Amino acid sequence: MKSKWAGKTWGTLGDSITAANGYQPLVQDALGFSRVHNYGVGGCPMTAGGERDYGATTHVGRSIENTLDCVTIFAGVNDFRLDKPLGAIGTLDPCTFYGAYASLIEDILVKNPLCRLNLWTPLHRDKDGYDIHYVNAAGYRLCDYAEAVAALGRIYALPVLDLYAQSGLNKLTLSNFTTDGLHPNEAGHRRIADMAISFLRGL
Repeated sequence: MKSKWAGKTWGTLGDSITAANGYQPLVQDALGFSRVHNYGVGGCPMTAGGERDYGATTHVGRSIENTLDCVTIFAGVNDFRLDKPLGAIGTLDPCTFYGAYASLIEDILVKNPLCRLNLWTPLHRDKDGYDIHYVNAAGYRLCDYAEAVAALGRIYALPVLDLYAQSGLNKLTLSNFTTDGLHPNEAGHRRIADMAISFLRGL
């Protein structure tokens, strides 16, 4: 059966995991996207402000093509690492995670209401002491950022790929799927792609 994405275009927003361009070619090959635009910026969070504001996903996402058929947002792990405040759900303050993410969602959908926008939660990590149990300086664990993504999906009726809960990457397996407890190796990108292929087929 021909894929619904055959000949369509896909834009991927996110951090270094997206910028590495490891999972996208695998998904493209399986689903037949004609073009994939990688907008990932390594080391940068979703949230605006601070020394990495230049690459904040909330800013980068405003400059993507407004004719893309599918757009994926895959962010949150750097917001946790960089102590970004969650803020309050229902607000649009770009200096909070909720606000930055929600304002980006609204910007994309206003410019391109027919695109299939989808949200991916962050993966587990265990690097430099920052694991799923660590409480950052803002008072949050990584799971709080993952839950924020899920909550935004519910508010905007957007599909969420829950990599945090379902990828199988955890403290026992991260050494098999990452190079350093954070960045996926070939097997890690394959795991992301396998989940993404099934997820995107279902949209």
